[in-house]
Amino acid sequence: MAIIKVEKRNEALKPKQLRQKNLVPCCVYGGTLTQSVSIQMDRQDANLLFRTKRQGSKVMLDFNGLSIQTQIKEKKRNMLNNEVEHFSFQALTDGQKVNSVAHIFLRNADVVPGNLEQLLFEVPFSSLPENMIDTVTIDLEGMPAGTNLTLQDIPEFQHEGITLQIPKNTMVLRIREKKRLLAPYAG
Repeated sequence: MAIIKVEKRNEALKPKQLRQKNLVPCCVYGGTLTQSVSIQMDRQDANLLFRTKRQGSKVMLDFNGLSIQTQIKEKKRNMLNNEVEHFSFQALTDGQKVNSVAHIFLRNADVVPGNLEQLLFEVPFSSLPENMIDTVTIDLEGMPAGTNLTLQDIPEFQHEGITLQIPKNTMVLRIREKKRLLAPYAG
């Protein structure tokens, strides 16, 4: 799990001023916290976190020597200048279920013998912090045309500690036969 150093946000500075000082405004809420806490992190750490983690990823925050286990609930990037603007973290508490999302990635999609159609990219679920997953990679090598893959076919989603928030028979992907083009009529 990634460990990111954060500090209490300087409330005297507006978010734009923080960003000019190479800091990114953030907040952490939930868990044992009685109210949301405004924090800030170094831009370099924020950029790395944005590139390597997704919504639902677990992250350990080092807040003034106190370790807070969290998940990323939201991350924002300015589309014009590509700068990270904000992170929202949800504090996790052992023994308390939390809602999250797992991202589905496909490996070896280039060797599929038919037309690949991915129908589901994120899977909402709830679990205890120790059972959370943030990504599931499906290896498509050897899957024949005609394959229909549902959530119930993916072992990671069969774990007894994970409660899916969508039906288990939801289709994740299908591989269809490639259609043959007919030759033009030469009549």
